Amino acid sequence: MQKVVILGTGGTIAGTANDPSRAWAYQAAQLSVAQLIEAVPALQGVPLEAVQVAQVDSKDMSWSIWRQLGRALHVQLARDDVAGVVITHGTDTLEETACLLQALHDGAKPVVLTAAMYPATSPDADGPGNLRDAVRVVQESARRGLGGVVAVMHGCVWSAIDVRKTHSHALDAFDGGGAPPLVALAQDDRSEAVWPSAWPACGRFGWGYLEVNPPRVEIVCSHADADGWLVRAMLAHAQTSARPLKGIVVAGTGHGTLHEGLTQALREATQQGITVWRSSRVARGGVLAREGDEWPAVPHLTAAQARVALTLSLLGADHAG
Repeated sequence: MQKVVILGTGGTIAGTANDPSRAWAYQAAQLSVAQLIEAVPALQGVPLEAVQVAQVDSKDMSWSIWRQLGRALHVQLARDDVAGVVITHGTDTLEETACLLQALHDGAKPVVLTAAMYPATSPDADGPGNLRDAVRVVQESARRGLGGVVAVMHGCVWSAIDVRKTHSHALDAFDGGGAPPLVALAQDDRSEAVWPSAWPACGRFGWGYLEVNPPRVEIVCSHADADGWLVRAMLAHAQTSARPLKGIVVAGTGHGTLHEGLTQALREATQQGITVWRSSRVARGGVLAREGDEWPAVPHLTAAQARVALTLSLLGADHAG
């Protein structure tokens, strides 16, 4: 029976609190991934391997940690005795990591991200159940020949591109931005989950993209009184920075609309060679391209995911050049 490798990166799922009754007063990334496995009775006897890649609160996720994660995935997925990989992660940036891995992975084997909203010491800890489900999704995906990147949270399997955090503290904190889950996992022995014939296709860019230092890409938000000051400040900083600004993702209002003051500053950025993409600050629906758009729309991605996509796009352009 092939193994499931679990890569740990920290997060709330590995968090602890001194007072379990005050679950919100905790420190993330305190327990090792091996300790997380030990806390799930249903995983005892399952052929697993634990590898600690990082130990951070996911608000502090970085390109260097993604690089370590990519290297670990490259090694583990190449093994003949490995069915797939689970990644334990924090919830705050899970959608960014998922989007990144979806673009880089070749899709040959399943990669499943999971996390928790409550720390491991909470009486209502959701991490053990999510980890159990994630391992089962890898096993079932491998059995069905499904490869790609998905996220498993609160009994649902989400596409790596669609998944996003939509609630700051509820157990059921994730959705697909309007898209349904790929699978609603069965919660009892009397029902059976309905599985798709394939996971969403991966970008197949390759893990080598993570070995290159990324261009600077920032996010700005359109809002009442947005006069473009922040964009102009970034342009001024770029003149002397060792890592100059190369791209801007703008989180627009509604369907990606932009305040006229911000629009003028973004035009100045474009004239200076900065690539601008439009997203929306609205949780669901995304931004569809329309005739006459001044800047490309990024459909369905959150602004944070769009920043990842633009970073990879700029890296690809550099490679092509």
